[in-house]
Amino acid sequence: MTFSELGLRSEVVKSIADLGFESPTPIQEQAIPHLLQTESDFVGLAQTGTGKTAAFGLPLINNITSPGKSPKGLVICPTRELCLQIANDLKNFSKYDKSIRVEAVYGGTDIRRQMKALKDGVSIIVATPGRLCDLINRKAARLDDVEYVVLDEADEMLNMGFKEDLDFILKETPPSKNVWLFSATMPKEVANISKNYMSNPLEVTIGHKNETNANIEHIYFCVKEKDRYHALKRLIDFNPSIFGLVFCRTRRETQMVAEKLGRDGYNAEALHGDLSQAQRDRVMDSFRNRSLQLLVATDVAARGIDVDDITHVINYNLPDDIENYTHRSGRTARAGRKGESLVLINTREKGKIRAIERVIRTEFTFANIPDAQAICGIQLTAMIDKVKSTEVKESDIEKFLPAILSDFEDLTKEEVIKRFVSAEFNRFLDYYKHAGDLNASASDREDRSDRGDRGGRSNGRGRTDENKARFFVTLGEKDGLNKGGLLRVICDSTGINSGSIGRIDVMGSYSFFDADKTDIDQILAKANGADFEGKEMKIELSKEKSGGGRSGGGRSSGGRGGRSSGGFGGRSGGGRGNAGSRDRRPGSRSGGGNRRSSARR
Repeated sequence: MTFSELGLRSEVVKSIADLGFESPTPIQEQAIPHLLQTESDFVGLAQTGTGKTAAFGLPLINNITSPGKSPKGLVICPTRELCLQIANDLKNFSKYDKSIRVEAVYGGTDIRRQMKALKDGVSIIVATPGRLCDLINRKAARLDDVEYVVLDEADEMLNMGFKEDLDFILKETPPSKNVWLFSATMPKEVANISKNYMSNPLEVTIGHKNETNANIEHIYFCVKEKDRYHALKRLIDFNPSIFGLVFCRTRRETQMVAEKLGRDGYNAEALHGDLSQAQRDRVMDSFRNRSLQLLVATDVAARGIDVDDITHVINYNLPDDIENYTHRSGRTARAGRKGESLVLINTREKGKIRAIERVIRTEFTFANIPDAQAICGIQLTAMIDKVKSTEVKESDIEKFLPAILSDFEDLTKEEVIKRFVSAEFNRFLDYYKHAGDLNASASDREDRSDRGDRGGRSNGRGRTDENKARFFVTLGEKDGLNKGGLLRVICDSTGINSGSIGRIDVMGSYSFFDADKTDIDQILAKANGADFEGKEMKIELSKEKSGGGRSGGGRSSGGRGGRSSGGFGGRSGGGRGNAGSRDRRPGSRSGGGNRRSSARR
């Protein structure tokens, strides 16, 4: 089937042809005809990288035939990167329809420019929930004439605590609108959105719900916590042509891993919420044009990365929610390619691997961290292949050849080859000369792998009450604070993952929340005094005993930031590696890594 056979207008088909699209993907083939011909709600479930943006973007552009100054279409997505990516795609799809104007609105940039653009008139708004709520409250965004609302990456928006924002936005739109919901996974919170805001939606599922891409090979490695960073370096070294993503849990850990990789000579940079928009744009541009080889990212920041040729996803540690693993691994093996998702776990996390397998309906392969001999062998082969494929610029080198040949006339061919290889490779051999085994012992895996977070009274995430501290907050409902707003302030100001936050109670003029005791200092140092809608939020340790997470009045699945029942349980602690962090990457040159040239190949 071709795109022209789906029923799209000729202008839209022409724009698709310019983009090089030849035939629709399965989700596009099933979604587009229905969305063109039927005024109804729609739920599309498909793996990351299967073309969901075009599945809703093409019919959205096609159906808006008489745009005015007020928006007819609204697309809501979780992050700035994804917002910009979708807006750019919609502009490409409407290339030959000059009456359609698309505007992206998101946080971290000048709101006045966005307000002016909306005032001048737009056909479609692509927005992140928080910024759109702000624009609605300022009377800058009016949604009275919206005919189509698209919720893209709905599972992640709910996981990030945007449920109340979505409730607010959807109530500002007409009851007669069509709601199109697209997601890679279908936790119960997404099902609730469908139940509350959609009427008899057609549901199209490509593969099983939450199922991963069949072209991805899932491999896990078991290491001691102190060896996590060094194991990461070995996985990178074992894949010389890697062009990949490294996922960490928190912003702080993401920055730390990226900085250590950079010091050790790897071509890596961080992407997380603490970077300015200009910094994030620079990093993403470098990654897209392959001048950057490794992108170290948080789950949230990585949403919107639409790069087809990522070879590897490395999970430096597992995400807090199983659904996030589907999103992580889906960054590779896009557009029909093959890829690998590598996972580092400690000796207590094997049960989490089994939990993921049940959800994604795919088995992991256990493998050992490569040893020194294997890494040196594969690096040597890669170097030889590079030499053999190097273009010789005869005219440029010709004038130097007599002197070069004269210098080597006393050496045999074999001696010349050995010396050139040694000149490039000795540093690598020296680095790995005394490298030990980083694999956790079999006895450790057998004795401890399935203990997980057992013991004590559970709070619903596998944590015990004793692991939580109770905090008092000086703002409450009368200040406009709700559970989602409090969660967002805590996570944004500290970089702590929402999985570390337990029970939240918002009262009239004050609030309480529980958090991991390991995060006490960070919360008091960074969240205390944070701004919430122009009010200073004071936070201090409470004398009230911890409420123990969700049980007995914790955050409900319908509350903002509610999490799926597919969550793993407590955090693994995040490895930092405590040995050899000053060591340069084997083979790196002073002042920079040796990966930059290969990253451009």
